[in-house]
Amino acid sequence: MTFLNIPAHLDWPAQFCLLLTAGTWVASLVTANVSQVDRLWTFLPTIYTAYYALLPLWPNEQPFLFVPYAPKELGYASVKDYSPRALLIFGLVVVWMCRLSYNTWRRGLFDLKDEDYRWAVLRAQLPPWLFQITNLTFIAFTQNVLLLSLGLPVHVAAVFQPHSPLSSSDYALAALALVVLGIEFTADNQQYAFHAYKHAYLAKKKAEEDGKEVKVKEYDANEHWVGARLAWTPDDARRGFVTRGLWRYSRHPNFACEQGFWWIITLLPLVSPFPPNIPTQADLPTLPTLLRALASPSQHPALLLSVKQTLAPAVHLLPALALSLLFISSTTYTEAISKSKYRSTYGAYQRRVGMFSPHQTLGKWVWMRLWWAGEDRKGIEEVVWGDSEAPSKRLKKE
Repeated sequence: MTFLNIPAHLDWPAQFCLLLTAGTWVASLVTANVSQVDRLWTFLPTIYTAYYALLPLWPNEQPFLFVPYAPKELGYASVKDYSPRALLIFGLVVVWMCRLSYNTWRRGLFDLKDEDYRWAVLRAQLPPWLFQITNLTFIAFTQNVLLLSLGLPVHVAAVFQPHSPLSSSDYALAALALVVLGIEFTADNQQYAFHAYKHAYLAKKKAEEDGKEVKVKEYDANEHWVGARLAWTPDDARRGFVTRGLWRYSRHPNFACEQGFWWIITLLPLVSPFPPNIPTQADLPTLPTLLRALASPSQHPALLLSVKQTLAPAVHLLPALALSLLFISSTTYTEAISKSKYRSTYGAYQRRVGMFSPHQTLGKWVWMRLWWAGEDRKGIEEVVWGDSEAPSKRLKKE
């Protein structure tokens, strides 16, 4: 019998998710620090992915609560041997985990005393009782459920699809996923190098202004990854946020890549030669036929059933969609904080560079070329990439 009578394939993941929800929520109350889930973010998708990819490893009966097991309801074919596609996804997620864990460790976010600055801002904006409700419902529960859902694509490969050799789509998407992780790694390192330069420059400047002979460690580009050795300038340091390298084309290239990676993981089983597959235009009836069927459903039951079955695999896109919605909302909130801190300079950055996609940046460039006066356009670009102390009057357009 499954835990709380939920579907067999979600039984152990749900147990583990509820255990972590309770544990992280209690820990947040005890420590007055709500970043407990943030510290687990780098590991949990990998754990859930490993559970499904390694189903043959688990016993078929659960000896006691919270121990991973492979229920017999999943079917003998699912638990007798390993799925090459599931193992491929697991390998990609392990690489993702290593990149994110390294970046998290380097920034000191594994320190149990560290808390994401956005939670501190939110805590100051909300009444204490409302913040604690948010802590329980969103920070602890919703985020844990989302992290569980990121492991579900490998469930599709391991349970629904035959354990056949990899196809060309598997190799193509796996290569694309590694490229995306490489770009994200570059973005992380460029941001890290920028902050190292900024802090070194500002510390030296403050020592000079105070007239103190304090030895300040100089910025050394050779200490950073080769892809992050950009030509930083004092204007960059005074501006306060990075706008060079990949950040010239996207305000959040790391966030864009993060979403892209999980969309690739989601699509890996869905574009394989085996169902469930994402429907193509050829799989669906023409629009006039569909409208007639919807207008008279009793006369076209077989057609509507066929459409429903064809569209059913789209439900497997929900985890990636939910992650994108989370990134859009959290990034919007993050940028509101940045704009309040950097005022007109960050506003100029928003007007010139897209939030995620370089296509947005290209669109903004075209828009400014067509509709903005040359002086206004140059003023924006000077603030973003040149003199960060340009007079605010040059940013008169909103």
